[in-house]
Parts: sequence; structure tokens; C-alpha cells
Amino acid sequence: MDFDLSDEQRAIQSLCREFAQEEVKPRAEAIDAAAEFPYDLVKKMADLGLMGLPFPERYGGAGADTISYALAVMEIARADASTAITLAAHVSLGSTPFYLFGTEEQKERYLVPLARGEMLWGFGLTEPQAGSDAGATRTRAELRGGRWTINGTKAFITNSGTDITGGTTITAVTGADERGRAEISNLIVPQDTPGFSRSKTYRKMGWKASDTRELSFVDAEVAAENLLGARGRGLRQFLTILDGGRISVAALSVGLAQGAYDEGLRYAKERHQFGQPISKFQAIQFKLADMLCEIEHSRLMVLKAAWEKDAGRRFELTASLAKLFSGETSRRVVNEALQIHGGYGFMDEYPVSRMYRDQKINEIGEGTNEVQRLVIARLMGL
Repeated sequence: MDFDLSDEQRAIQSLCREFAQEEVKPRAEAIDAAAEFPYDLVKKMADLGLMGLPFPERYGGAGADTISYALAVMEIARADASTAITLAAHVSLGSTPFYLFGTEEQKERYLVPLARGEMLWGFGLTEPQAGSDAGATRTRAELRGGRWTINGTKAFITNSGTDITGGTTITAVTGADERGRAEISNLIVPQDTPGFSRSKTYRKMGWKASDTRELSFVDAEVAAENLLGARGRGLRQFLTILDGGRISVAALSVGLAQGAYDEGLRYAKERHQFGQPISKFQAIQFKLADMLCEIEHSRLMVLKAAWEKDAGRRFELTASLAKLFSGETSRRVVNEALQIHGGYGFMDEYPVSRMYRDQKINEIGEGTNEVQRLVIARLMGL
């Protein structure tokens, strides 16, 4: 087995690390405190080719593999989770549906500018009454005279209301199948569609510098050709998207945990008690050793899932395992990093305080820990 990264993968990792440490990290505290969407950082990520990293060059992407994409998310999350989720949601949730299920015309119209980073796009699956139970979608779309009329609400949608958002792809009930069950399809809804509105961004515990909103559709009309993929296959298509998205969120968890470990290690070397750095005390050393062990375990799980995806293998189980374990790892690592800081960790001027708030959503988004265990059990044949 070869665990070495390729020259291209190392170059992308190095590029992202430099960008994250020199440009993202110095801004992280300020944009979190102001809940300010970092348009300049998004523009820089576009200039670096990160917004279309895993897509073919013919569609405006960089033609990199999933491993490279996971490494990029890790490095940016190490500096700031809000910036990392903006990238991860843009690539995995906003752009990938067009790449996997779009017609050539849809790819040219939507995927190319998305991969170039010229605009962002939302992924409208979750609803107020349909979270873990994604099949309970209540948003409805009726085909009338060659146009879809949409009514409903979506919740917790990332990148859906920025000044550079081009629209959102949503799931909607478009009829019933032969058994009378809801037929769910995917529809492309441009931002300027009449009847489509966005709430103000949520007031959140963490990821404060990312854009997250509730979406409303009141007799919003889009053309019949705005159907993405086959009619009635919307839920299955979006669940396929989530399989890949779990790799990116797992990578984000690893990066966040690494950033918290960095802060804990640095502080332990600087903080003196009883006449010496606290890093000299075995209690602190054991914490840091356990943190590093879990981070490395999580990193290998994420990279294995990415490798399986790149190899064209079934990766659903590995992605769920990586997402579950890395999310819980980030909780444990950030908690211990804050504990090492003691009372100072409770103060917002220390990065570990922000990381503590940012971490929790890693155990909820892209399928809660409980849903991951259900997915894993199902894939085990139970």
C-alpha cells in the first residue's frame, strides 16, 4: 500500500495551506464576530481554481481528484470553518448536481460559471418538517402549460442568499408514482425567479461567516426544462450527492480538529504554571497525544473514502464511517483543546472558542450522527 500523495496532490495541499494560513486565518476572528460573508476570500479561492477543483477543465474546473479536494477543504477548515463550508457546499452540493445529472446545455449554462467561481448555488433539500426524513418533502411543483409552479419552504440552505448566488436546486413533489407514493424531482430555480424569496441569514451558534437561509416559494414559476435529471428521481439523486458531500464535511471536521490541536499545542508550550510550561505535565501530554491519534485516524478514513470514489468503487460505507468518526473526533479534540486553554479558552479572542462553536454542526449537517449509524447499519446488511 502506498500512502504517499502525488506531486499534484502535494502541490494543491501546499497551495491551500499557504492561502489558509496567510489569508484566511488572519480574517477568521473578525468575520466570525461580524457574521460577515467573506466575498474577498471566495474571490481568491476562485482565482486559485478551488471553486471548481474536482470538475473537468472543459466545464471550467481544475480537473483534480477527490483526494485533492478533500485536502483543500482540510487546510482551509484548519484556519476557518465558515470559509471551508462555503467552499465545500459550493462544490459538493451546489455544483455537483449539475455535473452528475445535468444535460450538456445545463452544464454549460450553470456548471461552467460555478466551477469558475463566478457565482454560488444552493442545494435545497432540507425543510422545516423534512430534515433527517428527507423523503417527507412538502414543497410541491405542478407542471402547467410548460412551466413548473412551485410552492413550499426550504430550511438551512447554505450559499443561498449571497450577492453572488445564482439560484438553488430544490427537491419538490411533482406527482405520485404507481403506488401512490410521492414522486420527488429536482428543479433548478434561478435567484431572480418571481415568487422565490430568501429570509435574512440565520443567527447561528457557529459558521457565522457562512450564508445560511430559509427559502420560500409562492407560485414561483420556472420553465419545464429546469428539471434536473429524470422526473421522479430527485430524492435518489440528492442522496447520491450527499454520499459525496459526506467526504467533504468529514474533511472539514479533520481540518477543524487539526486547527484546534495546533492551538492547544501552541498554548501548552506558552502557558506556564508551577514554574514550567504546562506541556511538561503528563496530563496535558496525554491529551495532546490522544488528540493527534484521533486526528490521524480520521484523516486516513477521509482519504480512503476519497480514494475509493476516485477509483470508481463503492464508497458510501467508507464515507459514512469517515463522516461519523471525524465529526465526533472534532468534538473531542476541540473540547480538549479548550480545556488545555482553561479559562482563556472561554474567551472569544482565542481561536479555540470559535472552533468550539463551529464544531457542533459537523455532527448534524450532511446527516446527523444518528442517521450515519443507520446508514452504516443498512450498508452492513442489518
